[in-house]
Amino acid sequence: MKFSLISLGCPKNLTNSEEFSARLIAQGHELLLQPQGADVLIVNTCGFIASAVEEAENAIAEALELKKQGQVKKVAVTGCLVQRYKEKILQKFPDIDVVFSIAGQERIEDTLQQSGFISAELPKTLYLPEYKMSLTAPHTAYLKVADGCNNRCAYCTIPFLRGNYRSKPMEDILREADLMAQNGVKEISLIAQDTTSYGQDLYGRPQLAELLEKLLQNRRIKRLRIMYGYPHRVTPQLADLMAATPRIFHYIDIPLQHIADPVLRRMNRHCDGAQIRATLDMLKKRVKDISLRTNFIVGFPGETEADFKELLAFADRYEFDNLGVFEYFREEGTAAYRLPGQVPAEVKKERRLRLEEAQSRVIDRINQRLLGTTLEAIADGETFGRTYKDAPDIDGQVTFTRPVRPGRIFRAKVVQAHGYQRTLEPLK
Repeated sequence: MKFSLISLGCPKNLTNSEEFSARLIAQGHELLLQPQGADVLIVNTCGFIASAVEEAENAIAEALELKKQGQVKKVAVTGCLVQRYKEKILQKFPDIDVVFSIAGQERIEDTLQQSGFISAELPKTLYLPEYKMSLTAPHTAYLKVADGCNNRCAYCTIPFLRGNYRSKPMEDILREADLMAQNGVKEISLIAQDTTSYGQDLYGRPQLAELLEKLLQNRRIKRLRIMYGYPHRVTPQLADLMAATPRIFHYIDIPLQHIADPVLRRMNRHCDGAQIRATLDMLKKRVKDISLRTNFIVGFPGETEADFKELLAFADRYEFDNLGVFEYFREEGTAAYRLPGQVPAEVKKERRLRLEEAQSRVIDRINQRLLGTTLEAIADGETFGRTYKDAPDIDGQVTFTRPVRPGRIFRAKVVQAHGYQRTLEPLK
């Protein structure tokens, strides 16, 4: 069988695509980089928020148009959108040949065989669990350490889509990371819905720091990056480990969502503003060159102007290197959907723009300090890449003053910086 793939959404969804593609390839099927000529085009969807649903529906429509034109034979749809809106999707797109759940991805060949995509007469190749498929640049990869979430934030659909938190056994992670390194991966980003809860379900307490220590014992692993931390679970032990080695990028992504206590309580965030500030202060003290990334939601039900001004002042004070701002959107099935005090759309937009403007001033200040300094960078192409401050496919990129071998990790001097556009001069 020849198959092609459209993978949407976050890096966690991308790792699912890599895993089920690896199963199919290891069983003798062929992945086409372009859909034309595929026996089946698989669309792995995201359904986390309304904009993701719209993107997924557009991708499904495009896939079905390719089928209508005869460029692909069949279309299969999987992922979070199927978990959330299976019946609606089948009603809207009756020409889809099969839909299957995230659980169905784990037995994808059986799923496709039962649907007539794969002949039952064809011999199966034994699936090798150590086989690793990568859909990213060859020098960088995402490694999912857990799936699901137990936090139950009031605005979030993840528990309905992914279920309760489930850590991957540590020995499996170590083996997967070693395979990545053997295959030329130099930057491994650890991801989960909440990486800082890693191990709680398997070992009785969170063990992200212990996992990182074991990963560092493998000298083939060049750099590690931590994504999706939960603020009150970012520990001094973790900070000290980051500070002690350049092999863990001095970067952490901590989606904070807000800082005002009344909003955090309604969000069911399990930590207050004081805990958040204490965590950030601790990180800045223990990891001197720490790069912080976060997301904020504006216009959450009940958010007052005073709450929002507290958020503005907080963002100005803590100077996040990368910051995403999202207007709250009512998602059916979430606890926040029925909360009183829904904020008008025009107010949400106005607050988003004000926070983005405030962040642009923060970036101007950061840039003034960066000019003339040297940073560690990684080349994604000959003339562009990222610094340690930038996660792949999520944060921005930098340009180089001269060509660099893709995949190389090197020191470079910041020679220009305007907004998120920065130019670096590679050093020896």
